[in-house]
Amino acid sequence: MPAIPKLPMQTPDGVASNVDKIRKLFPNCVTETRDETTGQLTYAVDFDQLRQELSGEIVEGPKERYQLTWPGKRQAILTANAPIRKTLRPAREESVDFDTTQNLFIEGDNLDALKLLQETYLGKVKMIYIDPPYNTGKDFVYKDNFTENTQEYLERSGQKDEEGNRLQLNTDSNGRYHSDWLTMMYSRLKIARNLLREDGVIFISIDESEQANLKVACDDIMGSHNYVSTIIWQKKFSRANDATYFSTMHDSIVCYAKSSKIHSTNGWELNLLDRKDAIPKGYSNPDNDSRGVWTSVVLSARSGGPSLEYEITSPSGRKSSPPSGRYWSVSQDKFLELKNDNRIWFGKDGSGTPRLKTFLSEVQSGIRPNTIWFHQDYGHNQEGRQNLKKLFDGIGLFDSPKPIRLLEKIIHISNAQTNDIILDFFAGSGTTGHAVMKLNAEDGGKRKYICVQLPEVTDEKSEAHKAGYANIAEITKERLRRAGKKIKEKHPDWKGDTGFRVLKIDITSMRDVYYTPTETTQNELDGLVDNLKDDRSAEDLLFQVMLDMGVPLDLPIQLEQLEGVDVYTVANNDLVACFAKAVTEDLVKAIAKRNPDRVVFRDAAFTSDSAKINAEQVRKHFAPNSTLKVL
Repeated sequence: MPAIPKLPMQTPDGVASNVDKIRKLFPNCVTETRDETTGQLTYAVDFDQLRQELSGEIVEGPKERYQLTWPGKRQAILTANAPIRKTLRPAREESVDFDTTQNLFIEGDNLDALKLLQETYLGKVKMIYIDPPYNTGKDFVYKDNFTENTQEYLERSGQKDEEGNRLQLNTDSNGRYHSDWLTMMYSRLKIARNLLREDGVIFISIDESEQANLKVACDDIMGSHNYVSTIIWQKKFSRANDATYFSTMHDSIVCYAKSSKIHSTNGWELNLLDRKDAIPKGYSNPDNDSRGVWTSVVLSARSGGPSLEYEITSPSGRKSSPPSGRYWSVSQDKFLELKNDNRIWFGKDGSGTPRLKTFLSEVQSGIRPNTIWFHQDYGHNQEGRQNLKKLFDGIGLFDSPKPIRLLEKIIHISNAQTNDIILDFFAGSGTTGHAVMKLNAEDGGKRKYICVQLPEVTDEKSEAHKAGYANIAEITKERLRRAGKKIKEKHPDWKGDTGFRVLKIDITSMRDVYYTPTETTQNELDGLVDNLKDDRSAEDLLFQVMLDMGVPLDLPIQLEQLEGVDVYTVANNDLVACFAKAVTEDLVKAIAKRNPDRVVFRDAAFTSDSAKINAEQVRKHFAPNSTLKVL
């Protein structure tokens, strides 16, 4: 009798997944090798053979080619693919409407967050917006494989001594100034691309210091054929006369589609901007047509045949033929049809050359955005700062947060509709989440957001620190709370979602012996009856199971008593989980009778192998289509 399968309880191994894909396409390019650490057989790629398979000529060594490379690029790729043993722990007391909200706030390093989201949100995110560190000579604390605050990172990296004195800045005199930033960004963007839907899109704010490098890196990750545009956003409206050379008035917003509409029928399609009440130049309604304003176009064409050379009589009796060397663009029957529908214009006096009326109401419903976004239409840094100060009683917590109007326009242009997911893994002040809620309240949408923010400590001299905010994540959460409350006050009849679930990145809930049993002695095993850490609640375990099984983290969760123990039900029987330390056959039977899609128990809850076998038999009898697993 096969054992009940255990959940792996770690993020997917990107390398193993990629090797498996290559093995299916080119089995002759993959060979078996023995892992030096575990001694187990594994697969490895014969890259020389693979290069030959992908070449139409004999491959004899490396060739020069166009590419972006830097010290740390290979490490960034390895880091993006490497699995992690971490989890997300719910923080109910810091959340808003925890049981019903579909918005998520993840606190921790965004590289870990992206990896944890891979299993559940692969190919499900409609739009990503990020405003990453601009690498302006100030430090940024994202360091792969670590989750720590600024002080801890600076001490570990040797940039501060034990007394807290600053030793080094990431200035342009640092030999790895650009390399460090690119390495940080590359691994995150590589995973972020996987999360995007086929018709998804990413917008990235950046300044001039790294815009060129970011563009080439995105070409590498997203594909240059999926590049949409680089938008110039006017972030300031006043000149800085103390600038060394030019007064910088703008930031760039780099835009890439997951799949361009030009190259894929399922690719991203831009949403047009609202025309509002503006009438484009050339449109009018001189004959008071009920279909609204129109413009006219010539009715002749350069090519045609004898059937398109007929004579037209105007209302005044004037006869017209096509201009010399041209033909009418429609047949005589079609012309009469258009004339009867009042779609032919002969001029105000009815004696002009016939022209075809084109109504504004029948062409594109909106206007295409330009690549230059002026502050009057999209907001500016000062406006963003004022947005935030109004929420926090006049306290200036950020120097240059993005304005809400900017994010509202980006969300609109992205074509994110009802139930679409919007991700921001450099959440900062929380403008993206705020804009999603505000836009939903205004147009009745049900878009959902996922915001990720590192708990980076605030400077002791800053207004934020003096106001009692120990780290940036605390400000982001409070901004979302206040924004949601204000939006509901402004739209009292709107019943939309202004809540968010707070989930914090932490080390796995599994004991180390779960992953490395060969490194544990028999004496240690005797004291490890349970493979779960003692400090984890049932809800902690539930969210790690949801991550591992690919269950969306925003689904409704119900806790109830069944056979005297706590049982969690996620999304009406999508997942039923019980983490009691002892499981009876009656409980297994009661759960199985509900015929859930997936069932999970604690491994140590079964007193013997025979108890597990009985549980599997009960599952097969009452819920043959269910999946039963243990952790």
